[in-house]
Amino acid sequence: MAITSDAVIASMHAAIANAQHAATPYKHWFLTQCLPSDAVAQVQGLPFEAPALSGISGKRELHNATRKYFDADNCAAFPVCKAVADGFQSPAMTTELERAFGLNLKGSYLRIEFAQDINGFWLEPHTDLGVKVFTMLLYLSTDPQHAVLGTDIYDNDKKHIGRSPFVPNGAMIFVPSNNTYHGFEPRQIDGVRKSIIINYVTNDWKAHEQLAFPTTPV
Repeated sequence: MAITSDAVIASMHAAIANAQHAATPYKHWFLTQCLPSDAVAQVQGLPFEAPALSGISGKRELHNATRKYFDADNCAAFPVCKAVADGFQSPAMTTELERAFGLNLKGSYLRIEFAQDINGFWLEPHTDLGVKVFTMLLYLSTDPQHAVLGTDIYDNDKKHIGRSPFVPNGAMIFVPSNNTYHGFEPRQIDGVRKSIIINYVTNDWKAHEQLAFPTTPV
């Protein structure tokens, strides 16, 4: 069944209405049932192989050559990518995100990465502060063993204090600032840890080929 942008907007609207808010160590939110269930299944089935790490991890940019995005080409090739991108580009969605999370998306660009993480993957604590003005980490994996693979959360001293729930179609959202430290502690990953990373970025983002609508800001 074809997924529509309207269905994506409606699903996210309900997820935001039921979001759980945490104030420490920085403002962040946990959401469930973010996308229509059919959309989750179709994104999970996208025909991209999980890239090899070759023994190198710690930062996603170390593997820029093999990263996948809901970019213009993939939105043209895969209807689910287009529906999700159209939904998050829409004024209905951006207005709701601005209201719910207290941010200004005007003039920003939508960037959606399809991440497939395998054993050996880890991320050092980082804030996303800079050209990213919104971060949503949307988890896709349905393997029960992946329940412990949520995003790790750190305080200002980069001390590990918690971990987001990792549930299929659940998400962690935060507005990047100088204390929004998050990462992924090294641990066993059986199979492939799948997620999509949704950002809105400023015009200073250099890799416009990664963007869903490279010539059309919000």
